[in-house]
Amino acid sequence: MTEAVRLSKRLAALLSCSRSEAERYIEGGWVRIDGRVVEEPQFRVLHEKVELDPDARLTELPPVTLLLHKPADHPAPLTLLTAASHWSADPDGTRVLKRHFHQLKLTVPLEPAASGLLVYTQDGRVARKLGEEEGLIEVEMTVDVQGEVSREQLALLMRDTDSRGQPLPPLKASLTGSGMGRSKLRLAIKGAHPGLVAYVCERAGLQILAMKRIRIGRASMGPLPPGQWRYLQAHERF
Repeated sequence: MTEAVRLSKRLAALLSCSRSEAERYIEGGWVRIDGRVVEEPQFRVLHEKVELDPDARLTELPPVTLLLHKPADHPAPLTLLTAASHWSADPDGTRVLKRHFHQLKLTVPLEPAASGLLVYTQDGRVARKLGEEEGLIEVEMTVDVQGEVSREQLALLMRDTDSRGQPLPPLKASLTGSGMGRSKLRLAIKGAHPGLVAYVCERAGLQILAMKRIRIGRASMGPLPPGQWRYLQAHERF
């Protein structure tokens, strides 16, 4: 061989398989060049050693959904979705592939200043559900506010109309702790949208110190560390 060729062509020749099968092996992370995994079928090879993992299998690679713990005020959370920031304790067990970071769609947006759960998906079914049923899916947030919170303020948080008498999304609020000049609230909201929590807190005379989304539907962020992500597991539903 005197000139470089595409990895998929070399692998197809080595395995006596079709080019499309070779591409699926490569994109599945099953092919090494001189001991290094390469996931790009168009990668050019010349005299390098090309090997197929003994455990390789030609299975369809389904679309994935990634759950990210966004840090507060992070300007570009999508940049946190890399192999290096994958949570090491992810219970899902999916092998991280470069293709898992392609064509991801953000669903259920979050206030820029807030931290917490973000959902990025390649799965059209997930994107449609979170888009079309946004008003029916309950999200849960914790909000730290300045000072003590009275019963009257809690009632104001849950008032179901705005200042013009227009309906607001259903909201349930509870006080979960206080001390050191601040209180922690837990809010459960159906049909939440950016700006809603800030509006109801301001209306109740509460100053927000921190805000975190911890659940979307039945998918919980759990112990996922800030700045890291995990795969949505097969049994998890929104």
